[in-house]
Amino acid sequence: MKIKNTILLLLFLITTTMYSQDMKDGFTFLETGKYKQAETFFKTTLKSYPTNKTARICYGRAVGLSGNAYKAVKLFTALLKDFPTDFEVKLNYAESLLWDKKYVEAEKYYKNLLKEDAKSFPTLLGYANTLSNLKKYDQAIDYVNQALIVIPKNPNALISKKYMRLGLANNKVNNQNYLEAEKILKENFKDFKNDKETLLNLANLYLISNQIAKAKKTYKIIGENPENKLTSLNGISLAHHLNSDNKEALIVSKNAVSLLNEATPNNIRDRTRERFIQALIWNKKYSLAKKEIDSLTSNNKTPENWTLSLRATLNIYKSDFKKSIDDYNLILKKDSASFDGNLGKANALKAAGYFDNAYKSAKNTLIFYKNQKDATNFIKKLDRTFTPFVETKASYSFDNGKNEAYLFSANSEFSFTTKLKLLGSYNYRTTANSVSNVSANSNNFLIGISYQLLNNVTFKSSLGITASNTETKNYKQLLADVSLNIKPFKLQNLELGYKREIQNFNADLLDREIVQNNFLINYSLNTNFNLGWYTQYYYTSQNDDNTRNLLFTSLYYNILEKPSLKAGFNYQNISFKNQVPLIYFSPSRFNAAEIFVNIIKDEAIAKNKEWFYELTAATGYQFIEDDKKQSTYRIQGKLGYKFSERSLLNIYGTQSNIASATAAGFTFTEIGLRFKWYFLKKPFFKRQK
Repeated sequence: MKIKNTILLLLFLITTTMYSQDMKDGFTFLETGKYKQAETFFKTTLKSYPTNKTARICYGRAVGLSGNAYKAVKLFTALLKDFPTDFEVKLNYAESLLWDKKYVEAEKYYKNLLKEDAKSFPTLLGYANTLSNLKKYDQAIDYVNQALIVIPKNPNALISKKYMRLGLANNKVNNQNYLEAEKILKENFKDFKNDKETLLNLANLYLISNQIAKAKKTYKIIGENPENKLTSLNGISLAHHLNSDNKEALIVSKNAVSLLNEATPNNIRDRTRERFIQALIWNKKYSLAKKEIDSLTSNNKTPENWTLSLRATLNIYKSDFKKSIDDYNLILKKDSASFDGNLGKANALKAAGYFDNAYKSAKNTLIFYKNQKDATNFIKKLDRTFTPFVETKASYSFDNGKNEAYLFSANSEFSFTTKLKLLGSYNYRTTANSVSNVSANSNNFLIGISYQLLNNVTFKSSLGITASNTETKNYKQLLADVSLNIKPFKLQNLELGYKREIQNFNADLLDREIVQNNFLINYSLNTNFNLGWYTQYYYTSQNDDNTRNLLFTSLYYNILEKPSLKAGFNYQNISFKNQVPLIYFSPSRFNAAEIFVNIIKDEAIAKNKEWFYELTAATGYQFIEDDKKQSTYRIQGKLGYKFSERSLLNIYGTQSNIASATAAGFTFTEIGLRFKWYFLKKPFFKRQK
């Protein structure tokens, strides 16, 4: 009996050795990642040894790792039926669930395996990877740490841990917990010194959190490896752009392009050319950018999404929003989850006046990229456009004709939809003259609506009443303000309007009850080469049988973008039918010309708890009738502070000796205080959902 058992054991060992020798090449294929060869090898082996467990396991692994996860699950399911208690089979079955992205099933299965063996390294690592795929990064890191206790410094476990940290840090970034994310990422350097993927994530964190200097430093570390030089330069170029230094961004990007050669990997080549074209666009070198984009798309019947995105971006900068939207639609047709496609389209739709669709496109971005900062900020800014607000002003003004005035005003907008707004305004003005001892006051109240008829046409209409009290009489008059705002072509704005008002600059004018019917045209033209032109024309008919023609035109050049700095030339022409200089400034001919400089940091781009400002200085000459020319000056300033997204406060002032600045033709000074408050946190129509 003992001899028989010994013979059987010997035969088993010989057979096992033969199997191992026969499958040695297959093991090598698996270990070196040649999964297709391994699949073919073990499929052939199973024809000779169809019941061999090792061959079946290896075949299942080769099938799954070569991409056919569904088939691998079926193979290991069959193995489980034949070997229901075999722990190695169970482990491979659990791993096949991971390959097939059945993470919920895998999580439950690995939990049961841990009950069988809580110290099994492959079980701990497999469970950790499962949790990582389920984005349960904290738990995943806990279990991979347990695996590393079993086998310290295991490279597979360390690599898994690295990606778990990257995932956890990304979650922290999305929730704007930048300090925690930075700490988590830096922990990777303990195991992987200057790891490229970690450095890239760290640089991206610094860019998002506006830590530009740290971002540049991180990209420079990336560039210390010659293989990553282009990646480094592309990142540094973007950092300069986000720091409003577009000229330097272009210089760096040009340097990167000059380093391209035949050995450059295609993906790096594409990213480098993409950054270069973006830098051209940032610097408004649109013709050069178009030439580069055309070279990428001319020989390609179906341009890649990144080249379409560049073309769409160029058209947004050129205000050709229809073409931009068309390109974004092409991107989304090929990839509905494209970040550039969804958010880029949202920006183009907003600029074109399609606000409802802009909301929809931005929300679609967040479906694929939860809590993404650019998308959430876009929605916040769009919300602010339609959030109800009240704006109040209080001012004091005087002139060298001894007129003084105090003004309090309030105006409000309340959006019911993205198309319909309710408008309201009230102002109280009291004025007096210290020489004549005459005083008067007026109360003006208007209410109206604004309605977007088309994406590029908006109608506004307000009606109201003024109640004036003077030394000799009290009266009421109708007020009206009607306008049609049109964007007829790209980079152009046109306003046609009618305005009925009362001359109320001083007490004498209020007492005379002079009604003005103003018919106006405002036209502005911007260009893609920093030149701008604004023109305004008023025809005024008054109830004292006088008429006025007023023409104002301004030609200016944008010198800087941030802060906005522009300089230009203004010209003004005024003529009245009747001259009544003892009552109000009414020359038959008045001409004024001035040069001006304006610098502004607009409140719209100011961040919370940040200052904003504006300063305009102008000088020139005015010509009244046939009198000699007179030198003129004009100074206007504003300084404010943005307390939050919902409130801001600023002081403002102006002084001018231009005769047309007042109805009386005097040197004029005004100082005031302005407060703006968004009294709802979000648009009214969003509160109803």
